[in-house]
Amino acid sequence: MARVISIVNQKGGVGKTTSAINIGACLAEAGKFVLLVDMDAQGNASSGVGSRVEEGSPTVYDCLVGNSSIRNCIVDTKHVGYRVAPANSNLSGANVELINYQDREFRLAQALLEVRNDYDYILIDCPPSLGLLTINGLVAADEILIPIQAEYYALEGVGNLLRTIELVRENLKPSLEVLGAFLTMFDSRNRLASAVFNELYQYFPNKIFRSVIPRSVRVAEAPSFGKSLLDYDPDNKAAKAYEKLAREIIDTENGRIH
Repeated sequence: MARVISIVNQKGGVGKTTSAINIGACLAEAGKFVLLVDMDAQGNASSGVGSRVEEGSPTVYDCLVGNSSIRNCIVDTKHVGYRVAPANSNLSGANVELINYQDREFRLAQALLEVRNDYDYILIDCPPSLGLLTINGLVAADEILIPIQAEYYALEGVGNLLRTIELVRENLKPSLEVLGAFLTMFDSRNRLASAVFNELYQYFPNKIFRSVIPRSVRVAEAPSFGKSLLDYDPDNKAAKAYEKLAREIIDTENGRIH
């Protein structure tokens, strides 16, 4: 059965979708069978792996509202062993539409039951908010992975996210675990970046990944070509960092970082 990991941070611009794309590609490169689920109406995770949703094709939205099974909306990416359940702008209305569903927080979890035995990893790219779509991503997950940008306001809102995770544990998914946090856009020349890293321990004791994603213009360029960093520039320092992070994730057990 797949290990389901939601990649979550309600703060935008922290490299969440970029990380979801590249962690998935690196896990696939390591021999794992991976599904990336795009839960953001912007569809950046979908386009970032080269997926273009054709008119009338089912998307994650259709799975959530019951118009399609998840299996019918999954498409291949350019990586062997790496698939995506794409999203498009239709998903923007789901926060409102799902309110009328009695099981609204469990729609994604129920949809994924059909394919959990088909993959080693299912990665969920959650939207930059703490709305109903993100709640669905949390409830569907076994573990939560949190990217943190190495900047002054990086930890702003992390407390709210952790409180939301705790509420989900108490009311919807008692087994939900925080897998850990990792730093993105890191500049070793910046003293502030190092200070943010140290401060993270207050929020995530013993749950900070050693792999740090450095700032690189190539990270921003790759999605515009519909490619992961492994495809676009495999020798780039950020690509190597994501490879190390994927190996760390593989090495973790029961939500603990070794």
